[in-house]
Amino acid sequence: MKRINEIFMSLQGEGFHTGTSAVFVRFSGCNLKCPFCDTKHETYTEMSEEEIVKIVSGYASPWVILTGGEPSLQATESLVDKIHALGKKVAMETNGTHEVPSNLDWVTVSPKEGKEPILTQTDEVKVVFTERADVERWHTQIEAKHYFLQPCSCQNTKETVQYILEHPHWRLSLQTHKYIGIE
Repeated sequence: MKRINEIFMSLQGEGFHTGTSAVFVRFSGCNLKCPFCDTKHETYTEMSEEEIVKIVSGYASPWVILTGGEPSLQATESLVDKIHALGKKVAMETNGTHEVPSNLDWVTVSPKEGKEPILTQTDEVKVVFTERADVERWHTQIEAKHYFLQPCSCQNTKETVQYILEHPHWRLSLQTHKYIGIE
C-alpha cells in the first residue's frame, strides 16, 4: 500500500516541462523536513498500485508526475510499468537521496541543503534558491541536461534572477501554478 496525499490533473508549474498538462500523484511522507514544503504529510489515503492506476487512467494527460513528499520512498518499477501500460510517460520529482525506479521517463532532482543526494545523473536539477543555498555544488556534483534555480515560495525572485545573471549556466524556474492560481 502507498500513502497518497492526492491525485489530480493540472499543468506542470515548474522546471523544464512548465505549462505541460500532467497527472500528479503526490505521495505523503518524506525523509527531509523542508520548511517550504507544500505537502501536508499527515493527510493521506492508503492505496494499492491498482487503485492509483485506475484513478490515473481517468485523466487524458500523457504525463504522470510522481511527487511528494518524497516519492522514491514508495514508488516502484511495477507502478511505473502499470502507468506505462496506459500509454503514459512517467516523471519523478525527488530530493535524490534514494534510488529511483529505473524505468522512469524523466527525473528531476531537487537537492536540499544538509542531505547529500545519491543520484549523480539526472534529466533536470531544480534547486530552491535560498540565501544560504550553496547552489554551485549541485551544478558540479550532479550531471544533468538542465539546471534550474527556483525562488523559495515566490519570495526571493529578484535575488534569484540576479544570481542567474551572474551564473548563466542556471535557468529560472518559477512556480507558475502559484502565480496563475492553479493547483
